[in-house]
Amino acid sequence: MLDTVLLARDHGVAVGAHPGFDDREHFGRRDLQLPASEITDLVVRQVEALAAITVHACTKLQHVKAHGALYNMAVRDRRVADAIARAVASVDTSLILLGLPESELVAAGHAAGLRTAREAFADRAYRPDGTLVPRSEPGAVIHDPEEVLARVVVLAQRSNADTICVHGDTPGAADLARRIRAKLELEKIEVRNFSA
Repeated sequence: MLDTVLLARDHGVAVGAHPGFDDREHFGRRDLQLPASEITDLVVRQVEALAAITVHACTKLQHVKAHGALYNMAVRDRRVADAIARAVASVDTSLILLGLPESELVAAGHAAGLRTAREAFADRAYRPDGTLVPRSEPGAVIHDPEEVLARVVVLAQRSNADTICVHGDTPGAADLARRIRAKLELEKIEVRNFSA
């Protein structure tokens, strides 16, 4: 974690925590039914661990985005969303909480007094209701870079998106992120830090 934080600091990249279920076997992508207090505790522990490292690295934690199943559950389940928002607010009320537009997670962030950023996913498919297609379904992850580039301009122009996600485990993610930025700049879409 320290190496990653130092790389981010040295390259002017904002640092964000990505807390998820303690479920390494399934990469945190399996729904776990936990009491709200346990969800709050696990998010606090993970965010505080990274926050301590950022202090050691003379930088700052900027945002929090729940990972995998925890994120997807918080989109629709206010109990889970409130547990996450409570955790983030208890660590640092200046942190920005990321979530899908019009989700329970964004609503819970507002209710907890947090700033929020609504995110769109460049490399994921959506259901008609605006939620993500589960990874267990065909076509949930978009692997074709040209398809991603074609849809990212539309995603960026949506008035309800503040940030765009590219998953780090998507093949060629770093190159894809560079191509997305170039495409957005070509289309005269301003790219800036969402904390500004």
